[in-house]
Amino acid sequence: MRPRGPRTPPSGRLPFALHVSILIALLAASSAPTPLYPHYQGRWQLSALDITVVFSAYALALLIALLTTGTLSDHLGRRPVLLGALAVQIASMALFATAGGLTALIVARVLQGIATGAATSAAGAALLDLEDPARPGRPALANSIAPVTGMAVGVLAATLMVRFAPVPTLTVYAALIAVFAAQAIALVPTPETARRRPGALRSMRPHLALPPAAARTLLFNGAGIVAVWALGGLYSSLGPGLTRSISPGGPEYADGLVFFTLTAVAAPTVYLTRGMRADVCALLGSSAVLPAAALTLGALHLADPMPLFAGAALAGFGFGAVSQGALRAVVDSVPAREKSGTLASYYVLSYLAMSLPAIGAGALAAGIGLRAAALAYAGCMAVLASVAVATLTVRLRSRRRTPPPDAHPRPATSNCISVASASDISIPATHNR
Repeated sequence: MRPRGPRTPPSGRLPFALHVSILIALLAASSAPTPLYPHYQGRWQLSALDITVVFSAYALALLIALLTTGTLSDHLGRRPVLLGALAVQIASMALFATAGGLTALIVARVLQGIATGAATSAAGAALLDLEDPARPGRPALANSIAPVTGMAVGVLAATLMVRFAPVPTLTVYAALIAVFAAQAIALVPTPETARRRPGALRSMRPHLALPPAAARTLLFNGAGIVAVWALGGLYSSLGPGLTRSISPGGPEYADGLVFFTLTAVAAPTVYLTRGMRADVCALLGSSAVLPAAALTLGALHLADPMPLFAGAALAGFGFGAVSQGALRAVVDSVPAREKSGTLASYYVLSYLAMSLPAIGAGALAAGIGLRAAALAYAGCMAVLASVAVATLTVRLRSRRRTPPPDAHPRPATSNCISVASASDISIPATHNR
């Protein structure tokens, strides 16, 4: 097959906004079931383990999609992959709306994970294709902020529908079907942004396309990434159950607000930390996990929802800062031709961290109870965050003591780390789902 270039130059505000909206809608759909979990538990007598299996089915299916379709849009083009993924997403929303039990929920989540994995990698890469030289860094920022914004929008909209809509288990998904259908229609006339090239089938063999430079970056940031995404998995899957356990007399529609608190703080954090050094940003975010875990433990001990929500807010700051710093560092470490596969690899680590510990927590809750499982979970996240803080601190100090090749050595005057001193040395930029 002869490579074919894009029909028009990859520029324009409308295509950029459309792809951002697709990312937001995809992640909104992923978090929309969270406020509905208590409803499903009451209707079908589901356990905490059942809920974590439903939650994790999405994440594991998304990982499979990333491993097989993460670079597919580099070969077929962004638009065909996105159109196919949106069609599968609409089918999953229809299955959610008509679900009659646990099996239907799991199948719907699997379809949703496949669609989201394929679409987020392609949409994220399309945003990078649309980068405007006059506004450098905008695609990387959009790739960081759109997912957490989408999760916040999804859980808030679903919570409001639980409170006000007559049949929320139908209304939530009907609204999402309308959104995805409108996006698919708008995408059809949009110019293709990627050059088509052969090897599409070969690219779908499960693999991780992670260049050495990106692998080193993920190694240094790995503990922090795992800590914040695993904490996000706890609040997303078991957050409503924890809220109900701590405050059994509260309104049902409030059960999803703990995860909304996390995402609502994470989104502005990504934006406000965009000018900060990537490694400093990741260090600050990892540091926030420690008090977040402590507040969660305190909420369980005191049976008070306020520390739980405060912990979720701090976890949101950590999530936003670590995601911003780590993702930006990965984007800046690989060339443009490797961006789609590298993005897929980054999200493989992220969603593994979000799903596998959540499954473990659900299984543990079935054996020792939800509160005891949450205590163990939060403690493990605190230990992991401590490792991240130590690793990133050593790395920052090492970089601060090493002068740039074109600069004269300067005597070290302090062991303190600051944004100003850290900004003297930058990560090599060779160019990110």
